[in-house]
Amino acid sequence: MAINLVKGQTIDLRKNDKGESFDLSSVTIGLGWDVRKTHGGGFLGKLFGGAEEAEYDLDAIAFLLDKNGKVANRGYAKQTANGRTINMFEGDVIYFNSMRHPSGHIWLTGDNRTGAGDGDDEQIIVKLDALDPKYDRILFLVAIYQGRKNNQHFGMVENAFIRAVDSHGKEIAKFSLSGDSTYNGMCSMTFAEVYRKDGTWKFRAIGDPHTTDSLSELLRSY
Repeated sequence: MAINLVKGQTIDLRKNDKGESFDLSSVTIGLGWDVRKTHGGGFLGKLFGGAEEAEYDLDAIAFLLDKNGKVANRGYAKQTANGRTINMFEGDVIYFNSMRHPSGHIWLTGDNRTGAGDGDDEQIIVKLDALDPKYDRILFLVAIYQGRKNNQHFGMVENAFIRAVDSHGKEIAKFSLSGDSTYNGMCSMTFAEVYRKDGTWKFRAIGDPHTTDSLSELLRSY
C-alpha cells in the first residue's frame, strides 16, 4: 500500500516500513492536477457573453543534480527547422523542449497541455538503478507555462499530486496538495526530490511554491 506523504516527509523508495520492497529499475514519477472551475467559461459563459479562460499548461521539469547540488551540464542551443532556438537541449534538465536525457535513463513521456482526465497528467520515467553515480539528486518541479502573463497560479489548481510508481506498477508513495490563498500568485512549484542515501534512494515531499514561471529563473539556484 502506498504511503501518503506530508510536506517535508522522507521515505525509502526501495523498502517501506511495512516490509514491502519495490523494483527501482524503472520508476515513474507521475504528476497530476485539476484546475478550479471559474464562472464565465464554457458553453453557458459563451451563451451569455462570458469569456472562456485560457487553458492551463502545467509543465513537469526535472533537474539532475551532482554532489554539489548543481546542474553540471545545461546542454546546448539547438536551432529547429523553422528557425527557432531551443536552449538547454540534451543537458541535465528534462523539460518539454528536451524530453529525453542523453543517457536514455530519464525521460518525459509527453506534454499534456490541459490537465484533463483522471490519473497522471505528465510522467517522468527514471531508471534509478542505472543512473550514473555522478547524479546525486533529482529535483521535480512543475511550472505554469506563461502563468504570469495569463494571471494563472497554483491558488487556482486543485488536487495536485506527485507519486512514485515502481517498474511493476506498484505505487510507492504519493504527495498531494490543493490550491488555496497561500498559493495565489505562485506560478511554479518544487514538488519533490529523489536522492541517494546509504546505498538506496530516498523520496522527499517538498511542496515549495515560487512566483516565477521561468525555467531559467528556477534553474538559477542550481
